[in-house]
Amino acid sequence: MTQKRIALVTGANKGIGFETARKLGEAGVHVLLGSRDKARGDSAAATLMNEGFIAESLHLDLDDAETIAAAAAAIKGRFGRLDILVNNAGIFDLGDAAPGKASLDAVRRVMEVNFVGALAVTQAMLPLLRAAPDARIVNLSSSMGSLTENADPDAPYYSQRFIGYNASKAALNMLTIQLHEELKGECIKVNSVSPGFVKTDLTGFGEMTAEEGARLPAEYALTADVSGCFVEPNGATPW
Repeated sequence: MTQKRIALVTGANKGIGFETARKLGEAGVHVLLGSRDKARGDSAAATLMNEGFIAESLHLDLDDAETIAAAAAAIKGRFGRLDILVNNAGIFDLGDAAPGKASLDAVRRVMEVNFVGALAVTQAMLPLLRAAPDARIVNLSSSMGSLTENADPDAPYYSQRFIGYNASKAALNMLTIQLHEELKGECIKVNSVSPGFVKTDLTGFGEMTAEEGARLPAEYALTADVSGCFVEPNGATPW
């Protein structure tokens, strides 16, 4: 088995996920780029390989339990463990809005991918993470998932009322908290990381590039010595 650390980054064919994979590759990690669209994943992996990193594409659709199970089986068969899991994949639906206006179909879809999908991937990968000597899980969250900030009129995203998206990130934070408690005494650290206000295909605008947004997730994936935290570039984020 390889001695290099093995990382899985979901939604890694573009944006923050791709740049996180690149930073992990720069650190010498063997990176698996999870992607719903296999062709795009193959292209992204080829880009990183051409830059000299050890990277490969892995078909992984958070809406498809069979692809999640197949991905876990493939990792187990080839490596026997997983050192790093970055739950990056997420969506935003234009039908999402304030509670009185949001499309219920949009809310269900966002929750299904951003929370249930991340939970499904985590459950599938836990046996592989437990087989690693020092594993880390990074959940890509958002300040918009902070209940404290959603209730603070002075918070920067107070006016951003998207019940589906915000609730999905709050639920993802609950996953971080409960998983941290469940894994106490084991060699797995789990944290929620808000990368900052990043311009991606999902947001359409922002103050940071995807490369800048990948800095904190990659840092926590590589070197975190804490667990059960919710952080952003400026420090701790209130739950």
